[in-house]
Amino acid sequence: MEDEAPSIRDMLAVNLRAARSARGLSLSELSRRSGIGKATLSQLESGGGNPTIETVFSLSRVLEVAISDLLDRRAGGAFTVVRGADVEVLRGEGVDLRQLRRIETGDGVFELYDQVVRGDAAQRSQGHAGIEHTIVQTGRLQVEVAGRTVEIGPGDYVAFDAREPHHYTALEAPVHSVLLLQYRADERLDGQAHPVLNG
Repeated sequence: MEDEAPSIRDMLAVNLRAARSARGLSLSELSRRSGIGKATLSQLESGGGNPTIETVFSLSRVLEVAISDLLDRRAGGAFTVVRGADVEVLRGEGVDLRQLRRIETGDGVFELYDQVVRGDAAQRSQGHAGIEHTIVQTGRLQVEVAGRTVEIGPGDYVAFDAREPHHYTALEAPVHSVLLLQYRADERLDGQAHPVLNG
């Protein structure tokens, strides 16, 4: 029998404490930089609360780590099966994300997500490290990156520097898509080498 996978809350608690400690930040300073209340951060570090996409992306940006450095348990082998029903959904204003896999190759890190863009709100991001790749499977998606807008449909692909402010809007909802985030293993938001959580 397989062990039950840790929840998003459990993984975020462990990884957030480690990343904050490695950066030498107090809860108060992380709160100030991220705009997330100190009480909320304390709750997240103790495995409580209900983290959203916006919260995780904000912490990724401030701590200058890959999103999977906050959420992943680093499991997986040569033959890996991920059942959709077994993966916890991370919800945002307009997107549901399910992290399927983190892949490390040489000096690169790739995060693979099943992404559903709902029609109830746009999903906005102030930016985060990495290159964002999206392939639409069903529906029509509007993507805006730093003032440039494109519409894509089934089979279409878009990639951009995720450090730029960007947002997704479902034009024909829901939009089912594959999201791949690509990083250098040592990438920081400012492009400098980062010692935290490398390995």
